[in-house]
Amino acid sequence: MRAVVMEELGRPEVLKLREWPDPEPGPGELVVDIEFSGVNFMDTGSRVGFGLPGGLPLVPGVEGAGRVTALGEGVSGFAIGDRVAWVSVYGSYAEKIAVPADQVVPVPDDIPSDVAAATMMQGLTAHHFVTESAPLTEGQTALVHSAAGGVGRMVTQLLKLRGARVIGLVSRAEKVPVAEAAGADEVLVSSGGDFVARVKDLTGGEGVHAVFDGGGATTFWPSIEVLRRVGTLVYYGPLIGDVPTIQMFELPKSIRITYAVYSDHIHSRELLLQHAGDLFDKIREGSLRIDITERYPLGAADQAHIDIESRRTSGKLLLDPRL
Repeated sequence: MRAVVMEELGRPEVLKLREWPDPEPGPGELVVDIEFSGVNFMDTGSRVGFGLPGGLPLVPGVEGAGRVTALGEGVSGFAIGDRVAWVSVYGSYAEKIAVPADQVVPVPDDIPSDVAAATMMQGLTAHHFVTESAPLTEGQTALVHSAAGGVGRMVTQLLKLRGARVIGLVSRAEKVPVAEAAGADEVLVSSGGDFVARVKDLTGGEGVHAVFDGGGATTFWPSIEVLRRVGTLVYYGPLIGDVPTIQMFELPKSIRITYAVYSDHIHSRELLLQHAGDLFDKIREGSLRIDITERYPLGAADQAHIDIESRRTSGKLLLDPRL
């Protein structure tokens, strides 16, 4: 089969299209013909060595959707031809993958495979942010960084479904309409930490109840500054720049800080099915929109990484291994 292979760490050009051995299903595993693979910002961190599960060479990518072609020993509840989706399984930048059966979700007939693939990482991340990390309700206000990006758009939509007010941050003026279309009540253009005064003005000097910040070290302290008393900073994503450090006694206004990790919030198959099922329901009823903005051939994974790192993209990027 064809796969994108990393033989060394480094810039996007280390992602090479290669022939790779076809996977065989181990006990408890499914083999899936991949229809779409998700490209996530965390993949760029993996490319330089952040959070890799083992040594090189390695097929990157952790998310996708496709059809079951083989069942390993002990697998039940699945059949050849079933459509499934997954996240947090390395090897997804390829034509085929062996996936633990307890880490996949069935894809409903009325959910297209590209939508399912685009929902898993960003959708599940956003879903546990707004239901567990900072479950805001009507009358509360959130600041959402990168509100035109994949996670930011979903966080914004899910917060609005809960009745919260959303102030969105985007890096460029052309992204303002994208954040507004996701439901942001106000959208500010900011390329760093220069948003504090404007957020304070929009909240009557009180600040926001929660900040969802995947922006990296440069926005850490400004995000803390715009929180009101006992507010929550939901910090996430591969850390860009120096990792922020803080002394406990430096925490102002009794705020809370969480570095939200998917595997801690969705730590069982029951929770995986529950969160994914709620997302699929919202997509089906039209209250949650999945925006797929770019599709690339498998061999263009390097270009997908260049594009996502440029911060010029919005919405979800997918690889199509059939191209």
